[in-house]
Amino acid sequence: MSNFTFVSQPVLGGFKQECKGVSIIEQTKLGIVSVACPNDGDAALAASIQKAFGCSLPKVSGVEVSDSGTMRWLGLQPQQWFVLFEHSAEQGAPLATIKDELGDTAYCTDQSDSWVSLAVSGPLAITALERICPIDLHLSVFPVGTVARTTMEHLGVIITRTGDEEFLMMSATSSADSFLHAITLSVKNITA
Repeated sequence: MSNFTFVSQPVLGGFKQECKGVSIIEQTKLGIVSVACPNDGDAALAASIQKAFGCSLPKVSGVEVSDSGTMRWLGLQPQQWFVLFEHSAEQGAPLATIKDELGDTAYCTDQSDSWVSLAVSGPLAITALERICPIDLHLSVFPVGTVARTTMEHLGVIITRTGDEEFLMMSATSSADSFLHAITLSVKNITA
């Protein structure tokens, strides 16, 4: 019988590109855990998160960062959040990082392999994204620490603003190549 070794590979091969002042980088070490609140468990969950991570639960479309600065909590819909944090396969399952702290105060699911994540940044990032994103990404409307679900080129996308000219975007791994193509093509089509 043969011995097989499985090696984790980035969905897009660790894609990195700089084009027309816009940087596109696949986030290859991102743990993503979905957290849902049990019925009537809001207060207990909020207390657990405050104690374990030193932050509040974000409201829908809001983002909270842990006191260590290493975790980003995204408010996706009422009583459901995504927690994003740097995580590698050598550290074990991302789920344990969150579930061990929250215990029975939350329902948690590992989503890390379900999403491909791209960091898009640079002075022309908004110019590129506004071609394919139907929501207003102007800093005054979509400030740092805002998250939204939207579509880009018919693909479901979660987008959060991480800096004045920086975005983190996630889409399903099943359509990762189409997601990357939409973004890189939009960047290539920028005219000065």
